[in-house]
Amino acid sequence: MQVITGVGGWPAEIPERARAAEAEGFDCLTCGELDHDSILIMTLAATATERISLQTSVTIAFPRSPFVLAMEAWDLQHLSRGRFIIGLGSQVKGHNERRFGGIWSAPAPRMREYIQMMHAVWDSWQDGKPAEFLGKQYTYTLMTPNFNPGPIPFDRPKVGLAIVGPGMARVTGEVADIAMPHGGIMSDRYMREVLLPAIREGLERSGRTWADIEVAESGYLILGETDSEIEQKALGMRRTLSFYGSTRTYHKVLALHGLDELGMKLHALSLQGKWDEMRDTVTVDDILTLAQTSTYDGLPDFLGEHREYASRTSLAGVPRETPEQEERFQDILARVQAVDTPGVPRGMEM
Repeated sequence: MQVITGVGGWPAEIPERARAAEAEGFDCLTCGELDHDSILIMTLAATATERISLQTSVTIAFPRSPFVLAMEAWDLQHLSRGRFIIGLGSQVKGHNERRFGGIWSAPAPRMREYIQMMHAVWDSWQDGKPAEFLGKQYTYTLMTPNFNPGPIPFDRPKVGLAIVGPGMARVTGEVADIAMPHGGIMSDRYMREVLLPAIREGLERSGRTWADIEVAESGYLILGETDSEIEQKALGMRRTLSFYGSTRTYHKVLALHGLDELGMKLHALSLQGKWDEMRDTVTVDDILTLAQTSTYDGLPDFLGEHREYASRTSLAGVPRETPEQEERFQDILARVQAVDTPGVPRGMEM
């Protein structure tokens, strides 16, 4: 199983942090796109590393043209010598309209066309195919020699897609290479009852199988040796859950666990800007309703048993502050990387 770690911060800090992640033995370096540009961050990471995969997690798609992002991904794939993965996310309506100043439309069909157009652009550059993509949202019918960078001696960039609902999960199964369940608010039950079946439906629609897609493991997971430690970590997760739970996009996860009322309370408080009160509204029991638990040393076995569908994970909850903790971390890292999962969800064979 591949182990992922994240990088962020000001661009000047990225090369050193990327080199450190590679030296520590991680398989993939990811970056989000909150307060810095993900493409710039990955460009700096590419120039500072040689082995580790590089994935945006995520690049916000809709404020950008699919052609522009296809060009940036093509250049980064060449720069990194085949190590780049473009992870896409749609963001929610409010941010698209009020932060990015863009327009909003149904996100799942729009994202399907977005990725299809990126593939069409790459087909032109790699194989000389004509520019012939006609969608309802996006059109690509012009490519002249002056604007064609030509083929690259590497595989085309893989496309990952962030998913929360079944619509985007189906699109992932149809046209993406990596399924990236939203880690900010997710449960194992929601993965198995909603997202994985939708991914399978998308695979069937496009004539693909589980062998054609990678899935990142997801579901709230609390690591700790004692009940007290687990409870303290659950307390620390309240702000994250309150932030995502305040947005109606994520209420479907809460509803599956009978936490509808919590979602509505959080949404109402967010409209009033009561961020601390939102955190305090979330209880430890709410967190534990969504979460699973494991000891640190038991994590590799947990992943093999409970994340059999996944080929990618992180060790975000494993401490490494003391020399003893660092030694244990490196042992767990090696054992997780040795986990060999089938990549097929139980009961969803094709």
